[in-house]
Amino acid sequence: MTLNQQILLASRPAGEPTVDNFRLVSVELPALADGQVLVRHHYLSLDPYMRGRMNDGRSYAQPQPLDAVMIGGTVGEVVESRHPAFAAGDQVVGMGGWQTHAVVDANQPGLLRKVDTTHIPLAAYLGAVGMPGVTAWMGLTQIIEPKAGETVVVSAASGAVGGALGQLAKARGCRAVGIAGGPDKCDYAVRELGFDACIDYKAHRDLKSLLAALKEACPQGIDGYFENVGGVILDAVMLRMNAFGRIAFCGMIAGYNGEPIPMANPSLILVSRLKLQGFIVSERMELWPAALKELGTMVATGKLKYRETVAQGLAAAPDAFLGLLKGRNFGKQLVKLV
Repeated sequence: MTLNQQILLASRPAGEPTVDNFRLVSVELPALADGQVLVRHHYLSLDPYMRGRMNDGRSYAQPQPLDAVMIGGTVGEVVESRHPAFAAGDQVVGMGGWQTHAVVDANQPGLLRKVDTTHIPLAAYLGAVGMPGVTAWMGLTQIIEPKAGETVVVSAASGAVGGALGQLAKARGCRAVGIAGGPDKCDYAVRELGFDACIDYKAHRDLKSLLAALKEACPQGIDGYFENVGGVILDAVMLRMNAFGRIAFCGMIAGYNGEPIPMANPSLILVSRLKLQGFIVSERMELWPAALKELGTMVATGKLKYRETVAQGLAAAPDAFLGLLKGRNFGKQLVKLV
């Protein structure tokens, strides 16, 4: 019988999480029942939203249960199937979690989706042609709604979401400006991803310095902002927003460990008549097909570039996840399981 390695949430973090919050176990895989599919995972996705799920507080989704497999997107190959829509050898994407295998009830719609790897690498379905890419597409098209010639800014610009956001904005004729941590990430955003400018927030730690950098990078002001971070970066951007600017709130990583993240100048919402809207990508599943079509076409034709940081083996997932929260990754953070 095949053994399945799993990483469970062993305890809830008090402040910053540590590797001790996780536990690695091995369990035997059960025999398949009718309608079930056995998937061998090739890659596991690590994403910032997982930090929020580790808490036991009020949020947009139920907390990650203790002593259960950590939630997470996966891609892999069907090993065995007792469902007519799937066959051994099919390449699939799903939410298999932090484990080497998953037994999936294929009768439940949306749990498992076959993908074509002819022109798109399998791992890309966890990044540029997966949830991060769709997140960027949704925030841009549904909230920011950019017009050609406008300036769009995104924080965490070298990450999986931010990198896609900038390229999607450029494809719509916008000026794309990123904010990222360190000269290497900023250089990557400009030279490889095609951003018009990128600001190194590590070189501009205070509000005054960051605002000066934004004025230089955004001489015509900011029309749309995609927020991944919060804190002083949001404060600086709001001071530079044009009238009737739009801000899409995707993440607030500055407060993921319980830190307060007050807004310094909320009066700017009124003065500049800003639209601020949070969104959760999984709540608009009807938009995914259109998003995936554009993203898949851009990746297959080389018009959407991306980078991956890959940790090796399931046991490396907790440390890689902690590194993601500290910005140690470059682009999409994955764990390779085969």
